[in-house]
Amino acid sequence: MTIESTGAHETVLLDEAVDQLVTDVGGIYVDATFGRGGHSQKICQALNEGGKLVAIDKDLVAIETAEVLFKENKKFMISHGSFAEIGQHLDELNMPNVHGVLADLGVSSPQLDNAERGFSFMNDGPLDMRMNTQEGVSAAKWLASVSIEELTKVLKEYGEEKYPGRIARAIVEEGALHPITTTLQLAKIVSDANPSWEKSKHPATRTFQAIRIKVNNELGDLEQFLEDASARLIIGGRLVVISFHSLEDRIVKRFMRDKAKGVTPPPGIPILEKDIVRNFRLLGKAFKPSDEEVERNVRSRSAVMRVLEKVAND
Repeated sequence: MTIESTGAHETVLLDEAVDQLVTDVGGIYVDATFGRGGHSQKICQALNEGGKLVAIDKDLVAIETAEVLFKENKKFMISHGSFAEIGQHLDELNMPNVHGVLADLGVSSPQLDNAERGFSFMNDGPLDMRMNTQEGVSAAKWLASVSIEELTKVLKEYGEEKYPGRIARAIVEEGALHPITTTLQLAKIVSDANPSWEKSKHPATRTFQAIRIKVNNELGDLEQFLEDASARLIIGGRLVVISFHSLEDRIVKRFMRDKAKGVTPPPGIPILEKDIVRNFRLLGKAFKPSDEEVERNVRSRSAVMRVLEKVAND
């Protein structure tokens, strides 16, 4: 468990992720979503003096946290940027291949709880939602110019809202009267417009998720990351991904499944099973938190971990 001054953050599937990731204690690994360092600390503990860990994060607070936590750790190095640019980060470090890559796609508890970041509908703060506050457009600025049609599409596709059109119209119409600049302002608009509240879930949950995904291009970055990360693995290297909602998990599941199926010819062309080129395999079924972990950390309840391993093509 990692604790920081901005709030407590318990890393999800900590032991399970590191157990699956580290196959060579002297290897080179990537924590592609450093967050607040829970997985990175555990990985470094598992490595010997010859092992190396490269961490990546687009959040400047995460970079500052890493510089404090790992100040004296020679196994560790941190790089500021998106995990979608993993290839660029590794090239800059002259590391063409690695033994394993881990990505935890969840927003860390301190980010959610810090009102100034604009992720939370429970605490009032500026409506920002950017992981990297130095680039891109804030949620408030995006909402100020978005059309009802585009917002409806975003809420439906990224938030899986049951009433995307109704909520989108309420947001755009209210925004035309009064600029929407704070999280509680947006949360109230969504709550008032949402006719069906889900049990044990705030009525603005899906809308906030959808807007956050859009503002940060999370799904596009994820697809790019999966391709580039898998291409960097050595034989026996593993890609470990923890997702927290169905949109992410569908992308990860489909990507890993297709990689494990291998390169096959178009339908109708006869080919023997032994001739199919397979460079990857799935390791087990999806991993999920234990009942004990969910009871201890309710935010872990939706986590799903999948593992892909690169294999020799004999």
